[in-house]
Amino acid sequence: MEHAPSLLFSKIRSLWFFVCLTIILKSLIPSFVQKWSKKQKPKLPPGPKPWPVVGNLPEMLAYKPVHRWIHNLMKQMNTEIACIRLGNTYVIPVTCPTIARQFLREQDATFASRSLTTCTDLVSSGYVTTALVPFGDQWKKMKKILTTALLSSQKHLWLHDRRTEEADNLMVYVYNKSKIVSNGVPGLVNIRSVARHYCGNITRKIVFNTRYFGKGRKDGGPSFEEKEHVDSIFLLLSYVYAFSISDYIPCLRKLNLDGHQKKVKEALKVIKKYHDPIVQERVKQWNDTPKIDEQDWLDILISLKDADNNPLLTLEEINAQIVEIMIATVDNPSNAFEWALAEMINQPNLLQRAIEELDSVVGKQRLVQESDIPKLNFVKACAREAFRLHPFAPFTPPHVSMSDTTVGNYFIPKGSHVILSRRELGRNPKVWNEPLKFKPERHLKSDNGSNVALTEPNLRFISFSTGRRGCPGVTLGTSMTVMLFARLLHGFTWSAPSNVSKINLAESNDDLNLAEPLMAVAKPRLPPELYHL
Repeated sequence: MEHAPSLLFSKIRSLWFFVCLTIILKSLIPSFVQKWSKKQKPKLPPGPKPWPVVGNLPEMLAYKPVHRWIHNLMKQMNTEIACIRLGNTYVIPVTCPTIARQFLREQDATFASRSLTTCTDLVSSGYVTTALVPFGDQWKKMKKILTTALLSSQKHLWLHDRRTEEADNLMVYVYNKSKIVSNGVPGLVNIRSVARHYCGNITRKIVFNTRYFGKGRKDGGPSFEEKEHVDSIFLLLSYVYAFSISDYIPCLRKLNLDGHQKKVKEALKVIKKYHDPIVQERVKQWNDTPKIDEQDWLDILISLKDADNNPLLTLEEINAQIVEIMIATVDNPSNAFEWALAEMINQPNLLQRAIEELDSVVGKQRLVQESDIPKLNFVKACAREAFRLHPFAPFTPPHVSMSDTTVGNYFIPKGSHVILSRRELGRNPKVWNEPLKFKPERHLKSDNGSNVALTEPNLRFISFSTGRRGCPGVTLGTSMTVMLFARLLHGFTWSAPSNVSKINLAESNDDLNLAEPLMAVAKPRLPPELYHL
């Protein structure tokens, strides 16, 4: 019996030890788990150390243009994905195709939204369009209209003759220019102007069924109204996704510190001056005579009905969507041709190879037609190479993350603006051999019968992007681009002016355009009757 107290004491001590151990473990385990989880949680992509509150906005304002600062920063840090905090926004630039595919293919649904900026708000009339609109019901509605009502294969065929008419007009206009002495040089042509107005003409033709807003010109060229219109479209393009301080510190928006808002409003005023009377008159025609035969995209947009047979689109939606169509169609084809021709004049063997292909496929007794496009693989390779090496814009429009996620072992917070670098994806030395050289043959497949496409789904460069936010107008964009290349390369021989030994390929200080518009000498190479249509 003498051992009973000691046995009881031993049991009580063991129980007390167990209780204390349990309490200690319960208090320590959460902190260990939290600490462990913090160690396991991926970090943000590398980037410059941000300042309190404003992030890296001081650097953004100090180093212009911003796209060069970002690209130089990434090269200095030796990274293909970065994180730059502007205000409270994480901006994630990407220069690696593999990482880009993780964003736009593997996690496309997460990055299907758009950023809210002062300029996109103005251009889209409060986000009632498609390309500039954040993910949601309005975007779904407008994208469905674009893909099914405007850009279907049936509608593309329906507008074939309109596109051909403008390709013919292009030949007439350049032929007339080739007969004029400008600045003492016969046949001198401003390629930037010609290419941009060709794109503008096509877009006006398929949207409004007109080439001219005014009386027009007999030689096929743009008059004052078309010049003002196209110039305003390109002004919008230069500001629509520009890096603006007010977009990252919203309380500053009313101050318009960088002047972007004022310039966008002025450009929109010019564009609406030409668009609005046409739209209003056409709506009146449809109201007065509901059974009008559809002639163009404007007719289609007005005639669309909802389930209750009411107009599907408001006047505001129609006007804003037309502006967005304009800015989406004029830039890439015109920029690609200007850069490609500049490169090809400096490499005459490339011009000769393109001409030989065109003469082989088309001959010299007729003009190139859209039906020839599948066989013009070298011409398309030249266009692809221009898209790769000389994109119009340095970055894609932002893809905004709709939730926290992980990409490339990096943490990407909800609300991040992911911008793919058009410039550096196409020049990535891990992907492209001699990335800074214009080499169209790199796009030709070993099988000569294979069709060369302008699309690049693997994001080794960006022509029409991919995923939910990819351009729905691939067919139209391809037709416009290839016909611009093919008609002008087939119809004329091109050379530098006699006082220029080589075309200067320097980029503009502010953007990715040629520093100076390309001036080249055109000489007709087909029978004269083909130019008088």
